[in-house]
Amino acid sequence: MLTLKARGILVEGSLEELREEIYHTRRAIQYIIDCLWELDKLPNTNQLHQMFYKLLRRQGFRAHQSKQIYKYVKAIVKSARENGGGKPILKKLTARLDKYDAMVDLENKLIIVRMRNKEFKIKLLHRRDYIRKFIRHKWYEIIVSINRQGRIWVSIPFRWMYKPYKPRRIISIDINLRKIVVYNGWCVRRMDTRYVEALSLKIHAEKIQKKYPRMWRYSERILGRIRSLHRRGRNIVVDWPHKFAKYIVLKARRTWSVVVLEDLEELWSNVSRKSSSLADKLSRFAYRKLQLAIITKAVEYNVPIILVNPRNTSITCPRCGVRLSYNYRLALCRECGFIGDRDTVGAVNIYIRAHRGMSPL
Repeated sequence: MLTLKARGILVEGSLEELREEIYHTRRAIQYIIDCLWELDKLPNTNQLHQMFYKLLRRQGFRAHQSKQIYKYVKAIVKSARENGGGKPILKKLTARLDKYDAMVDLENKLIIVRMRNKEFKIKLLHRRDYIRKFIRHKWYEIIVSINRQGRIWVSIPFRWMYKPYKPRRIISIDINLRKIVVYNGWCVRRMDTRYVEALSLKIHAEKIQKKYPRMWRYSERILGRIRSLHRRGRNIVVDWPHKFAKYIVLKARRTWSVVVLEDLEELWSNVSRKSSSLADKLSRFAYRKLQLAIITKAVEYNVPIILVNPRNTSITCPRCGVRLSYNYRLALCRECGFIGDRDTVGAVNIYIRAHRGMSPL
């Protein structure tokens, strides 16, 4: 799946009416969540229909939209229980609509959504050349949301045919909070990340909150400053990975290379249980964000991706395979005399593992 996300502007209908319809949908969803959360066993589809269909219809929801609401709620509650979470509380003004409640005209950058007895036309504010890439692909739902500033955002997931080419070379990537190290078999390139900048902005915001433990909640000036710092930090973490991902994926496509990443999902989940510091949280979030951005761009441009086991990639000598000794971040091998920094060792070992796992290039 690839998602087209763009800002939108209403060309038919009012913003207040759209906000009211989305709020009404959110309230109905939250009500059903509250009801299902009290049950020991989730009802089946027929039981959900008997419990909520007439209620939703009396609220003005169309027949198909009513069915979609209680099916969606069941999925939310089931997921929350399986993951051991608390009762879901909806905060964002968001509505999900499928092909029976919406129409997509990408040629004219126009979205038509129907909510209860009202219809809204939304024009997408995005580059035409980017939107045209999705024209021949099949979509299955539209997500319309309104943020605090009153801006409309539209997300449309598309089914994407992923046909990666047969690679001739390998590009391995080692990611940490400060550096990204890329190795292609003969040279190493280091690039600075912007995560430390984002972390410093968030730490600055927390210091202001600690300096004014009571006042910051009520002072518009202080609260505005804190929100500005958090917003800038969030924008860095959200926007920068997409730019780097596009750069590395296009470079891999030009050289017919496969992009190799560490599969750190299980490792990060174990670490998250032990540490709750801001740096660790941001590091885990940043890695996932960057990895997801690289995979998404790779699917878009049909670039092959490999995820390798990260176990001992930073403590194994890439030359002879014995355990390395470290002096801060400088790795020393007592057997073969190899010397290198920690990030280089990781990138080279990722490359070696991918090369061993692939058929001869």
